Amino acid sequence: MDISVIVPAYNEEESLTELNAWISRVMEKHGFSYEILLVDDGSTDGTWAKTVELSSVNPNLKGLKFNRNQGKSAALNTGFRHASGEVVITMDADLQDNPDEIPALYNMVTEQDYDIVSGWKKKRYDPISKTIPSRFFNMVTRKMSGIKLHDFNCGLKAYKNVVVKNIQVYGEMHRYIPVIAKWHGFGKIGEKEVLHQARKYGQTKFGFERFITGFLDLVSVTFVSKFRKKPMHFFGTLGTLSFMTGFIIAAYIIIQKIWSIYNHEAFRDIVDQPLFYLSLLAIVIGVQLFLAGFLAEMYTMANEKDTKYLLIEKVGF
Repeated sequence: MDISVIVPAYNEEESLTELNAWISRVMEKHGFSYEILLVDDGSTDGTWAKTVELSSVNPNLKGLKFNRNQGKSAALNTGFRHASGEVVITMDADLQDNPDEIPALYNMVTEQDYDIVSGWKKKRYDPISKTIPSRFFNMVTRKMSGIKLHDFNCGLKAYKNVVVKNIQVYGEMHRYIPVIAKWHGFGKIGEKEVLHQARKYGQTKFGFERFITGFLDLVSVTFVSKFRKKPMHFFGTLGTLSFMTGFIIAAYIIIQKIWSIYNHEAFRDIVDQPLFYLSLLAIVIGVQLFLAGFLAEMYTMANEKDTKYLLIEKVGF
């Protein structure tokens, strides 16, 4: 199969018929073999009923339904697990992503050998309250990750199948999939300017709070990507530095007292010096950090399993 198109949907009943027809038209025009994986993220409207209806008339459309709203990352991760196409395309269900971009994205992956191609909505039809924070977050992510993309959060992306089968997306980390992929060794990441369309139905499902949590997500994905397999490298290094700092300070205070006694000079008792207690605190913290790294290392070795999400229904499989 050439292409798997993964579409997370949460209360997008109105747009699905048009989106299905649009994707199918593009695929048939270019002669692609394809599947559409529509992941209903616990919708409360008629999204699932519409998915079942469309699957009955389009054998290329398959549906996956969560028992409750799990979030876009969970929907993408589940779609990745079920995708069988040589190239995997992700897009939003709200018709703001243009399916006409699919052939060019496919060619960049298959002909130019990109691991990931991310869309760039250079001209956006979003309010300024979304575009300015988005540009700021993209700038920070570029600096921290070293990946030269303008729009990390664009839903329209193309992946090699081997990429999506070897990365894990959870929490709210869908914004940083290129960062996750890079730390898994998929470093050839490209970008394509894509058309962005105004929302036709409904309203956005994301509020201002996503910008508040954005920095935390970025710090988290950076930390986890670097140290998930080797937590001792992080905690052990900090613990060793803290322990050695406390030990050196304590040794200095003790040697200073011995020197004063030997030379019959006035001296303060060790326990009367605040610096001594700070050194003890640093030693204790160092030991705790080292033990935390050791325990995390043991936990990592014992829990090398993929996160799974509860699917209560399937159609078309």
